[in-house]
Amino acid sequence: MNIRRASGTVVLGYGNPGRQDDGLGPALASAVGALGLPDVTVDEAYQLNIEDAATLAEHEKVLFVDASKVGAEPYELKKLTAAETISFSTHSVGPESVLAICEESFNRVPEAWILAIRGYDFALEEGLTPRAEKNLEKALDFVQPLIRGWRI
Repeated sequence: MNIRRASGTVVLGYGNPGRQDDGLGPALASAVGALGLPDVTVDEAYQLNIEDAATLAEHEKVLFVDASKVGAEPYELKKLTAAETISFSTHSVGPESVLAICEESFNRVPEAWILAIRGYDFALEEGLTPRAEKNLEKALDFVQPLIRGWRI
């Protein structure tokens, strides 16, 4: 497979908007996409897939964004590394495994971070809870200068 030279940042927000606050990842990705930042690619998904490794291989940096049921409020940022072994099921694959697939398949791993935004209710219902919306706003305020700094 021929991959173009890596450049820019990809923001990969994942989660299920039909499960209330589980939609925080896609909501942040959508908000970043609306900013129209140059050299920033945005992708939204219900869950990560092994095919995401091809997208990651094309970028210098990746910001995974997901909801957290028990994490710090309003959000937590953590640097990621590729998993030592690739692990996935038919239902899910974690960001570290996607990075490992990227390394194995494309011989490169972008600098990777995960932003876990605190959520509170994950029932089968659309729409974020008011507390999660506040956390989303704070996370977006945090992410904008972070991504802009990566582009320098």
